[in-house]
Amino acid sequence: MLPLLVTLLILNAVFNVLVWPTFFRRVSRDARAHDEQGRPTRFLIVHAVLIAMALALAAASLIAGILAATGVGS
Repeated sequence: MLPLLVTLLILNAVFNVLVWPTFFRRVSRDARAHDEQGRPTRFLIVHAVLIAMALALAAASLIAGILAATGVGS
């Protein structure tokens, strides 16, 4: 079971690191991302917060996967 857990945690981290930055680039180029003065809109801010949270969870998953793989904390 432990190898499955380690694999899932690391794959989760890799997936999130690959997908979310690309999504953020698309969101930031969207017409709804900035107002007429070029300031960020709530659309961009909300997506930026959600993506930051997803990347923080990816980092936590990677750390948990590494710790589980090395047996730290068991």
